[in-house]
Amino acid sequence: MPPIIAYKKSKDKVLILGASGFLGAALYKELYRYYDTYGTYHSGRIYSDNKHFYRYDLVEDDIFELLKEIRPSVIISSLRGPFPAQLEAHELIVQYAAISSCRLIFLSSANVFDAFSHYPSYENDKTLSESIYGKLKIRIETLLMRNLPEKQYAIVRLPMVFGVQSERLREIKNNILLGEPIEVFPHLIINTTTDSKFSQQLHYIINRKLHGIFHLGSKDLIHHKEFINDLVTMLDLNLKPVYKNVYTSNFDRYLAVLPRDNKLPKHLGITNEEVVAGSQKL
Repeated sequence: MPPIIAYKKSKDKVLILGASGFLGAALYKELYRYYDTYGTYHSGRIYSDNKHFYRYDLVEDDIFELLKEIRPSVIISSLRGPFPAQLEAHELIVQYAAISSCRLIFLSSANVFDAFSHYPSYENDKTLSESIYGKLKIRIETLLMRNLPEKQYAIVRLPMVFGVQSERLREIKNNILLGEPIEVFPHLIINTTTDSKFSQQLHYIINRKLHGIFHLGSKDLIHHKEFINDLVTMLDLNLKPVYKNVYTSNFDRYLAVLPRDNKLPKHLGITNEEVVAGSQKL
């Protein structure tokens, strides 16, 4: 019989907004043994019986009242939903953080740089986006930076995230099984990560009370089509995939986030090859 491991919990009370989603669920799994961890969910009986989960509707409910009830010392925002409601909720979250002095961690995206295409992006590069999604992330990032001291927030920019429960990977598998084309971008250079590695990295950021902007992608870059082909090979479904090549440029373009100023320890790094290997249990 394996020994029972007892974990000494930190005094921090962590609240994960969007804990029933792909990234939020991975974070809860990583953190709950070490912190007094709470989460929000939108629907699902599996969460309603857990006293550490609170039902929260982004459109209908008042996030400020929920924060006052839970009184977290660390808030992690992985909220999804209508963009106007997301912006309004984060305005209230920042107000609460300013009053309570709690730390706020916002999960952002490589898409804050999607208007740039000639090079990978680093933490302090200027943000500029052509997409509605990227523009939303920029607005929320700016909200934090303008209204909170830097020591009180962390902005975490993520590339494409894969993993056993990844919707992207599930969609690729379903397309192969149904004989439907998989969209690939031959001229797009990216980096990637997994939900489990990202959760370990965020755990480190919380534990060390780090602040500022972090780029948590793989340390190497790869063309999107090559990466997807590696994933398909890993799935080993004995079916020939159908690819739909999408060309948005005549030249290579980048959508990748690399660290320069806020690097984490080497053991917390990951490569694209390891991302593929970490998705093989689907």
